[in-house]
Amino acid sequence: MKKIFTKFSVLIFLCFLLINVANAQNVTVKGIVKDDAGLTVPGASVIVKGTSNGVQTDVNGNYSISAPSNGTLVFTYIGFTSQEISINGRTTINVDLKSSTNDLQQVVVVGYGTQKKRDLTGSIASVKGEEIEKLTATNPINALQGKVPGLTITNNGAPGSSPTVRIRGINSTGGAVNPLYIVDGQMQENIDYLNPADIESIDVLKDVSSVAIYGLKGANGVIAVTTKKAARGKTLVSFSSAIGIQRVNDKIAMTDADGFKKLYSAQLANLNAAPFDYTNYTANTNWQDLIFRNAVINTNNLSISNSGEKSTTLINLGYNNQDGVMKYSNYKKFIARLNEEIRITEKIKIGTNLTGFHWRNEPNTSSITNALWAAPIVGVQTNGLYNSMPSFQRAQVGNPVYSMERNRNTSINRGYRISGNLYAEVKFLKDFTLSSTVYTDLGFNNSRSYSPLPYRTVNLGEGTAATETVLDNSIRTTVSQSANEYRKYQQDHIITYNKEINGGHKITAVGGFNSVFESYTTLSGSRRDTTVNVPNNSNLWYLGVINQNNPTFNGGGGEEESNAGVFLRTSYSYKDKYLFNGTIRRDGNSKLANQNRWQTFGSIGLGWVASEEDFFKDNIKGIDFLKFRGAYGSLGNGGSIPNNLFEVGLTTASNAIFGDQIYTALGNAYLVNPNLGYEKIKGFDFGFDLKALNNKLSAEINYFNKKTEDLLTTYTLPGPAGNYTYYDNLGTVTNKGIEVSLGWSDKLGKDFSYSINPNFSYTSNKVVSIGNSTNFLITNGINVTETGKSIGYFRGYKQVGIYQSAADMAKMPVMAGSQIGDIAYQDINGDGVITDQDRTYLGSPFPPYSYGLSITLNYKGFDATIDGQGFAGHKIYTQRRTQVFATLNYEANRLNAWTTPGSTNVEPILDNTRANNFLFSNYFIEPGDYFRLRNVQLGYTFDRELLSKIGVSKLRLFLSGQNIKTWSKTTGYSPEAIIGNPTSSGADNGLYPITSVYTFGLNVTF
Repeated sequence: MKKIFTKFSVLIFLCFLLINVANAQNVTVKGIVKDDAGLTVPGASVIVKGTSNGVQTDVNGNYSISAPSNGTLVFTYIGFTSQEISINGRTTINVDLKSSTNDLQQVVVVGYGTQKKRDLTGSIASVKGEEIEKLTATNPINALQGKVPGLTITNNGAPGSSPTVRIRGINSTGGAVNPLYIVDGQMQENIDYLNPADIESIDVLKDVSSVAIYGLKGANGVIAVTTKKAARGKTLVSFSSAIGIQRVNDKIAMTDADGFKKLYSAQLANLNAAPFDYTNYTANTNWQDLIFRNAVINTNNLSISNSGEKSTTLINLGYNNQDGVMKYSNYKKFIARLNEEIRITEKIKIGTNLTGFHWRNEPNTSSITNALWAAPIVGVQTNGLYNSMPSFQRAQVGNPVYSMERNRNTSINRGYRISGNLYAEVKFLKDFTLSSTVYTDLGFNNSRSYSPLPYRTVNLGEGTAATETVLDNSIRTTVSQSANEYRKYQQDHIITYNKEINGGHKITAVGGFNSVFESYTTLSGSRRDTTVNVPNNSNLWYLGVINQNNPTFNGGGGEEESNAGVFLRTSYSYKDKYLFNGTIRRDGNSKLANQNRWQTFGSIGLGWVASEEDFFKDNIKGIDFLKFRGAYGSLGNGGSIPNNLFEVGLTTASNAIFGDQIYTALGNAYLVNPNLGYEKIKGFDFGFDLKALNNKLSAEINYFNKKTEDLLTTYTLPGPAGNYTYYDNLGTVTNKGIEVSLGWSDKLGKDFSYSINPNFSYTSNKVVSIGNSTNFLITNGINVTETGKSIGYFRGYKQVGIYQSAADMAKMPVMAGSQIGDIAYQDINGDGVITDQDRTYLGSPFPPYSYGLSITLNYKGFDATIDGQGFAGHKIYTQRRTQVFATLNYEANRLNAWTTPGSTNVEPILDNTRANNFLFSNYFIEPGDYFRLRNVQLGYTFDRELLSKIGVSKLRLFLSGQNIKTWSKTTGYSPEAIIGNPTSSGADNGLYPITSVYTFGLNVTF
């Protein structure tokens, strides 16, 4: 009996064993994935949970995958809620994905890692790659304008130009006010080298707590860029191309020939000068029309991706070609990127991300201001020779077309850049991941240029002077060369701990070491031939072509800088409703002396997801998600500090003669301050995130308060051998404000959906203290920085009218030299006279208000997008109107110049010798407020089933118009004045126009 029982037990055991083996065996699961409208979803990811085994659905939404019969499949697709489905031995599983307007599960980039948006305690805004692709641009940052509250972007219309970017105001009076860019983990100063169509997402880290982990590098905010990777389980080929026409919409209103003659004649009469002889000046030339053109812009992108069981590969090629609206200018951009990842085992992977970039730039050959200043009474040519300008401006203003043609194709500018990384990642002990990455960024730019011989020109006859042709034989040919090299090396070594503990506890800890070394060298030279002229042949544009004994001018420079730090970031959540994030970083930079080199920075953030509370779920209806959050952080800024200030610097001083020899003395370039330290930035951020009405309504509102202490300030100290520059940490500046992002997304019926997303921000910038006294000023031309005002504000006189008569002048305060018809200024200090003590605050060049609006519409295969953006509250200095070095063409406002009492109370008399009228005042200030229709696009995506018959999975055609209309009171080409220098910004001296662009394009995927 015992033997029978034993045999029976063995038999039962073997049966159970076979059943378990059978359950563990792989089965082939097939099915189709559709969306909530019943349409198939090609390109959806199907992955076996807990493994790297995955595929993508084909053009008809079908998939087939080998998986354990007791496993779980995870179905994901952008814009849809992911689903996990147990196989349970089935071989057919069909899935209907549900559209997701809830972006709380979206993963965003945080310091040295990622985090779900719902778990954030700081302020991070995200822009998807498909939004960036909608704009025809060569620089991806251009596409962010108006998308992110608190992000100020001003563009320059020149081909290949980089925008100016500020996040939440101006933190420093020094030059280091640009944000840090993080491209797939690599620290960068710009992202000009990236292909806009190759970007998966851009995350903007705005508050101090979010960027504190970057220490000294993150002082001005961080823009993190994630490039595209190959999707698992499929080979895809995607191609996109767009061609557009750029045009200048709003040209500056100048006088024509009749208007010029009227005004110049009046000016001569006011000067009691003889009338000008216009006999030979019969033309009516619009010089702006002759230097501008409708220009072509073309962008192209080819992406090839493949994913296998052990590796993924993506190759991206980009080519952009942009003609400038100024004739003969052009910018070409060539990009190639390789992303490769190899999974050696389930726990070990290695990879690389490598980008090659080459650019070619043909710069402008004439200046915009020259075209504005040139008199319209002059024709371009006489008998095939270019005309000179009239005698009253000939020495200062040239024929714009002559300049453009003479300098055409006389410059060769090339740049080469290679940027990339190698990384390895190992998972161990179940919850730990160790990763090591080394980066490099190498840039090589060179240029060669040629200054050609002049053409023979015509001086038209004036009065008794006859018309004549002239040639300036004193001008010789000149050749110039320059070469610049940029080198950056970075290493990151990071260990990550990620653990979910029973009871709703989630912990993530990231610790590591980071270092960056960067350097650059520059060389330049020019040589003028005094004997034999160099031919206009680019093969000869080298310094060595001209004998070295000829006049030569050389220059060069270079710097090195190192930065290193260790860091720790910890994130904790309990039941997805109580959130904690904390960071600490110990950072050092080579710019300071050893005793001040290392500093510790950190942050703490807390969040409460109120909507997860039981009382909330039971009593509050209509609100799907509500999170309150607050954060505080500190970090440093060393970017404004010149290198090696802790060491003695020497400069040449005066000369002395001893005997027959001349000796040059050496002096201190500056006085060493052994206590010089970093600028310190501290800030807190409060906000809440809301989803309501079945996730149709979204809102994100932030309040921030950021303070920069120990501003780097320079002032002059007297010394025995002259004055010396002294660097010190003096001063405090604050930036406070609010940011609002709203969204509404809904569907009407089965086929129509829409979304409306406005945003708004307000930033108040104030200098709390600066320098070593309350009267300390940083003056940079018409921009002044002082206690109690904003950084770099406009300081000048305030116009109150025009002196209409002698009686007016008798009862009003006047300035020495003022006459009837001159500008009357306000007596600010009330002393009865107008002096420089009456200069006052005239506004800030930095916009405190920004706003944006995005509307999307979708109906069946059609889609439409309308984007708008604008700034408000700032001023623009019309510097182009202030020149008095010659008689120049007049802008149209001068047609209203004062002539008789009561004729105007704004425009002064026509007399360019009256210097008082050209003092900086609000007469030269314009409001910078504007709203721009940024992008209007209409697209159509063809039916997937129809395309599948020709082997295409997706085809979209689109038409778009960018910058098609701007509402503004500015009189220049663009209301976006230059704001690059924090203490000297806002001047319009003939800005390059921001053009409208009308584009046709396509996107196709195979």
